[in-house]
Amino acid sequence: MAQAAAFAVPDPQSLGKVAVLMGGRSSEREVSLMSGNGVLQALRSRGVDAHAFDPAGESLQSLQDGGYARAFIALHGRYGEDGTIQGALELLGIPYTGSGVMASAIGMDKVRTKQIWIAQGLPTPRYLTITGVDHLDTVVQYPGLPLIVKPPHEGSTIGITKVAAADELTPAYEAAARLDRDVMAEQFIDGRELTVAVLGSGGQAVALPIVEIRAPQGNYDYQNKYFSDDTKYLCPAPLPQAAASEIGRIAVAAYQAIGCEGWGRVDFMLSARDDKPYLLEVNTAPGMTGHSLVPMAARAVGLSYEDLVLAISASASLKVHRPREAQP
Repeated sequence: MAQAAAFAVPDPQSLGKVAVLMGGRSSEREVSLMSGNGVLQALRSRGVDAHAFDPAGESLQSLQDGGYARAFIALHGRYGEDGTIQGALELLGIPYTGSGVMASAIGMDKVRTKQIWIAQGLPTPRYLTITGVDHLDTVVQYPGLPLIVKPPHEGSTIGITKVAAADELTPAYEAAARLDRDVMAEQFIDGRELTVAVLGSGGQAVALPIVEIRAPQGNYDYQNKYFSDDTKYLCPAPLPQAAASEIGRIAVAAYQAIGCEGWGRVDFMLSARDDKPYLLEVNTAPGMTGHSLVPMAARAVGLSYEDLVLAISASASLKVHRPREAQP
């Protein structure tokens, strides 16, 4: 596992003027505002010239006109975590935190993410894309009951339903279809819920200590994720060293397979049947609220919330491959 010394904390003055992008137009706007305000206060507490910026009400051109040196993306969901804002920042020439256009778009699409992980031989639950209500009988056979029905382009557990019986499929499908034109049915894995924060890019990416999530009745929904004090978090998760190392290795491999950069979080289920870890999804712009998991993992290696924010801010960059300048 990573050590705090692996992450250089920059001189705050070297960051220049920072825009903290928060809010936006997705269904996760409320959470994004909490994340963004936490990041904003952390930067300001260290003397950084940081300013809130909400793309839902401000022109992106004003980022360029405002002389911002970099952007910290604290947007979640559509238009913020799906490559949309990343592409705009590339065009504006403003370095930004986190993954680039392609990795962000793939990470936001749970079907495409699974396809890549399966091609790489990484463990993930069985799944099927549901194309309509006439397709529901198929999922009873594969991936089989019980299963999870979800909109594959949403986050924060929005629109997710656990289905234990065939007569529950139609309302679960309809709930997901209201949020997404695609719907995914995924094998339900009964077991322990784990998450691994990853910092860095390429071969330098490292896993932070694993966090285990113990939600009331095992239901880590929107309320229990962001607002409940009843959810318990164990970090480092109580796991044998060999198992923890293997889960950390898989997390980094999954992160690299998608092409993630800067920072992210990879979610798992650890099967109660055979202690096998199963990849669920990758988050390319994780939460930074008071209940968020990346800051929790960073604290376990001695990295404070403020220093974590500074380190992530320092990693801001443009990701589109530009031609090298001609040599004289």
